[in-house]
Amino acid sequence: MGVFDFVKEAGAKVGIGTSAAEEAAEAAAEKAASADRAKEVAAKVLKRREERAAAAAKEERQERYDEAKQARGLETYIKNMGLDCKINISVDDDVATITGTAPDQATRERIILAVGNVQDIAQVRDSIKVDASTAESKMHVVESGDTLSKIAKTYYGDAMKYPAIFEANKPMLKDPDKIFIGQVLRIPAEA
Repeated sequence: MGVFDFVKEAGAKVGIGTSAAEEAAEAAAEKAASADRAKEVAAKVLKRREERAAAAAKEERQERYDEAKQARGLETYIKNMGLDCKINISVDDDVATITGTAPDQATRERIILAVGNVQDIAQVRDSIKVDASTAESKMHVVESGDTLSKIAKTYYGDAMKYPAIFEANKPMLKDPDKIFIGQVLRIPAEA
């Protein structure tokens, strides 16, 4: 009998410990796998960002298209009212911007009210130039219980002057008995 020396790292592995070379190989494989997982995660994150950016760009293009379509619709609406004017309308979110010219103050105000009283328009930015300047009308927001007679009584002291308000708001108003809450009406300086 005797003592025999062997090379620890050589020979077959039988489930009792690991050699240094095997440990190094395992560590290298684990490191490579970890790097591959990190690359996969980074690639997925990048892909998601690109998809979100593409979706946001598409949504922005669609919104600009919808706003341009709404602006053209508003211009057609004004034209169909028979209002004599040369205007351009742009829409950004719920804000309509009107540029151009109108022959007089009353037409300018009618244009502003017609656009402002359209659903989905919360604000009108007015850049309309007037050929013949006159006094500006007051604006009245219709409240619950308002009638043209009641509004005429408030502004003119005479309920029977309601036809002046009705005429001032044509062609938006078709019937003096059909006004609605939130609608904005022109109240001319003189009845």
